[in-house]
Amino acid sequence: MKKHTRDAESAEQSDSASRLIDGRIEELGDWRGETLARVRALIRQADPQVVEEWKWRGVPVWSHGGILCTGETYKSVVKLTFAKGAALDDPAGLFNASLEGNTRRAIDLHEGDKIDEAALKALILVGVALNTAR
Repeated sequence: MKKHTRDAESAEQSDSASRLIDGRIEELGDWRGETLARVRALIRQADPQVVEEWKWRGVPVWSHGGILCTGETYKSVVKLTFAKGAALDDPAGLFNASLEGNTRRAIDLHEGDKIDEAALKALILVGVALNTAR
């Protein structure tokens, strides 16, 4: 019974986080909201089991067996930061920020940037594989 309660709590938290992410997209109301909505859709397409979370006072987070990536929005960029990005194979060269760190890697998306959808989905799946390999 305990596990069932935990699963219900987790689903409720994810629903709440999803509503908060919906609100962030709506509140941005510009290219950043559109970009965040697009990458969110691609993440969910790549991994239908992804869990949406809301952390650190307002940062959308996508997890599966651990954090995959965050979706931060700034004035001139939407930043997807991959928690274990340095360990991920990125043959398409999507990572263009935070390249000097030992752990994280990021993709900075600016207004008008085209998203390589297939490469982003592949990167999500590689992240899921890394998080769930035990």
